[in-house]
Amino acid sequence: MERETQFIGQSAAFQDAVERASLAASLDRPVLVIGERGTGKELIAERLHRLSTRWDRPYVIMNCAAMPETLIESELFGHEAGAFTGATRTRAGRFEEADGGTLFLDELATMSMGAQERLLRAVEYGEVTRVGSSRPIRVDVRIVAATNEHLPALVDDNRFRADLLDRLSFEVITLPPLRAREGDIEVLATYFGQRMAAVLGWEEWPGFGPRALAAMEGHDWPGNVRELRNVIERAIYRWADPEKPVDALSFDPFASPWQPVTRKPAAKDETAGAPATDAAPALAPPPGPVSDLRAAVDGYEKAILADTMARCRFNQKVAAEALGLSYDQIRHALKKHGLNQ
Repeated sequence: MERETQFIGQSAAFQDAVERASLAASLDRPVLVIGERGTGKELIAERLHRLSTRWDRPYVIMNCAAMPETLIESELFGHEAGAFTGATRTRAGRFEEADGGTLFLDELATMSMGAQERLLRAVEYGEVTRVGSSRPIRVDVRIVAATNEHLPALVDDNRFRADLLDRLSFEVITLPPLRAREGDIEVLATYFGQRMAAVLGWEEWPGFGPRALAAMEGHDWPGNVRELRNVIERAIYRWADPEKPVDALSFDPFASPWQPVTRKPAAKDETAGAPATDAAPALAPPPGPVSDLRAAVDGYEKAILADTMARCRFNQKVAAEALGLSYDQIRHALKKHGLNQ
């Protein structure tokens, strides 16, 4: 499917972030885009370029996390032939490719301290030096960088250079997660649903049923808009009757009674102070005849969750491991039974 470039949403939090990006676009200054995965950091970065005076110049993207530490400096600044094993010819780096335009550095926080030092010099003096060369090259590049980390905390931990952060944080645009975008979940779901229905050749869009809408609003969406798009598109193509509202969602594509179980042994230092979750006996089901199976099962599930949470000192991650659930699954279960207070 084609690259998604539209901004869909009506919440004040989302509109404020988009407006701030539009305002900062015309200024030839660095911008940091902060947000959880799937919140649209790349779209904001592209908007900053398209609305700038550099709109007709190169827009170069580099994912810092995808580059091995040994190659990231060569990718950024280029290298001369023979600079290292495998460097058979001279190659311009991303800075030179983006000369006159915008360089988008995604996953900035994964960059090594050595690469950060060289990046600082490039940003501060507008010069880069290819690996294996001593001759600096002048470049005119606007930096837009993105991360899902809290960079000031990384500075405190000596994992990110404070002087580089100072240079890059002229403007910081923090994107709200989907769970904080009031009213946007249904808007986005309808948009993705209509598009997928068109792909499948449905004559009309039937909308969503009340159960699906309630499930959307009750989900935390840790993967944000990207996760929502996957959930909606998966629900549409699995729906058997295009004339009826779509009313079934699958949040976990890996959920299956036949999924393989991977057991990872705990490290010694992790087991020393961990609660004894495996030693406690399982709760017995209620005795006597059952007149309402669904209510009985729900009550049994709630009792198991409450007991496990108490034994795990209300640590959701530890409780999830004890029950063989993912973190998202236990959060959903706790919310369903009103145990997430």
